[in-house]
Amino acid sequence: MISNPHHLSRCLKPVTLAAASCLFVFASCHSSYHLTGISGTRMLIDARYDAHPDAQAAAFIAPYAHTVDSLMKPVVGKSARDMAARKPESTLSNLLSDILLWGGDEFNEHPDFAVYNMGGIRASLPEGDITYGDVLNVAPFENHICFLTLTGDKVLQLFAEMAARGGEGVSHGVNIVAGSDGKLIKATLNGQSIDPAKRYRVVTLDYLAQGNDGLTAFKDKTDIVSPQDEKYDVRNVIVGYFRHFAQQGKTVDAKVEGRFTIQ
Repeated sequence: MISNPHHLSRCLKPVTLAAASCLFVFASCHSSYHLTGISGTRMLIDARYDAHPDAQAAAFIAPYAHTVDSLMKPVVGKSARDMAARKPESTLSNLLSDILLWGGDEFNEHPDFAVYNMGGIRASLPEGDITYGDVLNVAPFENHICFLTLTGDKVLQLFAEMAARGGEGVSHGVNIVAGSDGKLIKATLNGQSIDPAKRYRVVTLDYLAQGNDGLTAFKDKTDIVSPQDEKYDVRNVIVGYFRHFAQQGKTVDAKVEGRFTIQ
């Protein structure tokens, strides 16, 4: 116990000076680095990572695995190749756009083209068996299929907005050419120029139909058909497509074919 307050003060001075010195050192070590950009890519996570499982992690997961597997592991079809999404065009964005087009049959809809945004594609599809879980990874959001009508001038605005974004998923028959500056150069549908006065039937996600992801041309839509039943959730439409071809003994495939190019 220190009974002399002056002595206590003398004892504290070295401690205070030491603390001040530490603060000075830490302040002088402050990094001058600053963030200049962020980039990323998608990785296909599949069975190749099961070669060296972590025993402790496996034991922890075991009680839950049976229930999850019963929901996620049923096979819904087969894919001819690994498919990933990337701008301006990719196998997976082409496939998903074509699936939306296919989904019109149940509603007696015959859309002129489909749009599927790259940002809504959250994973890749592996080659071979495709499970419900694979589809859920690709389309995890509660988006529903949506049919709508746009005038030709709004279709041109839509394609210009897609060009400014560096590309989005479009169905077979659409050909969009954009410049490296993000400007629309040319757009055709089934080889024909877009007629500004014509009305075009479009199928997309209800999320995009609201004008989200920079595709504001969709805000001027008319004649909307947007079923909200769970079975019309986009991932269930995708599952239906794979099952449809599986029942015919066919493997699902898609290729990059010049639907969206940048010059």
